[in-house]
Amino acid sequence: MNRLSTLVKSSSSDLLVLLGVVAILSILPVALNPFLLSVATGVLIFALAAIGWNVLSGFAGQFSFGHAAFFGLGAYTVAILLTKYSVSPWLGLVVGGLVGAAFGLVVGWVSFRFGLKGAYFALATFAVAEMLRITFNNLDYLGAGIGITIPLVYGDDWVRMQFSNTREIHYWLILGLLAVAVVATIAIKRSRIGSYMFAVREDEDAAAALGINPLKTKLVAMSISGFITAVAGGYFTLFFLFIDPDVVFGAVVSVAILLRPIVGGMGTIWGPVIGAAVLSLLGELTRSLVRDPPAFLSFIEGANGLDQVLFGLILVVMIIRAPDGILGWFRRRRKQAQT
Repeated sequence: MNRLSTLVKSSSSDLLVLLGVVAILSILPVALNPFLLSVATGVLIFALAAIGWNVLSGFAGQFSFGHAAFFGLGAYTVAILLTKYSVSPWLGLVVGGLVGAAFGLVVGWVSFRFGLKGAYFALATFAVAEMLRITFNNLDYLGAGIGITIPLVYGDDWVRMQFSNTREIHYWLILGLLAVAVVATIAIKRSRIGSYMFAVREDEDAAAALGINPLKTKLVAMSISGFITAVAGGYFTLFFLFIDPDVVFGAVVSVAILLRPIVGGMGTIWGPVIGAAVLSLLGELTRSLVRDPPAFLSFIEGANGLDQVLFGLILVVMIIRAPDGILGWFRRRRKQAQT
């Protein structure tokens, strides 16, 4: 009974935080110019994808290095359904999510049945994403290497989800999807299947000895993760109106997705969101520093690639100082302050 009361209080606290965060972020477009609004929308898209990765790798402990596979499948499903069959993106996002979930089940079943775990599972997911990238680069029906461009509709069109007059709508829609994903992860974490995921993450053999089915638990995590990440990929298509295999299946996408929860805090509710915000802000700051440095750093102005070097160095320092993420670092400091 005490455990149930604790779970209810914890969930209520997370939901209250979510309401506050959504309320603050929903008014943010008022203060942003069109460029910053686009950046903020991109941040939310990858935060959503990071939440999907976190379910599999943070909750269930199955580290994936190929989540671009789900991201790209969602992106291409929406693009193909819209351009070739005139299916509304509202339905396309759902179908894309289901494609991602089904693909996750297939990849997961093959991987886990053969006992792949740890670095071997990570390499398998990377190989799958690369396989899809190469395959899509050679299929004329899918645009091959040229990619797919979504025909532009001038004005606001809710059916095709294009909003050239009111660009804030894209921001609010992805914010809504992000909020739904956070609620879903709160529910998963407090549920029995969530407890099974954490048990498998900590010790798969011990979990099996307690009567938990590790294969079933990991497959559920894989399908949920694939669904959420594919929806994020689908929305990427709708926002940027262009995709090609390298853009949505590339290793850069997988790294961008996994870095966010790692920096924010794996296995937590808010780690992916915090990581997405921090990394995006850090990227913009390093670019601004190189593009328009203060007078005493004028010698670095316009240096090609220096912003990426600075970004990488700061990222390495952050991971060394906070190996369990920003949230983990704050929790450790709070405990130290209380003792």
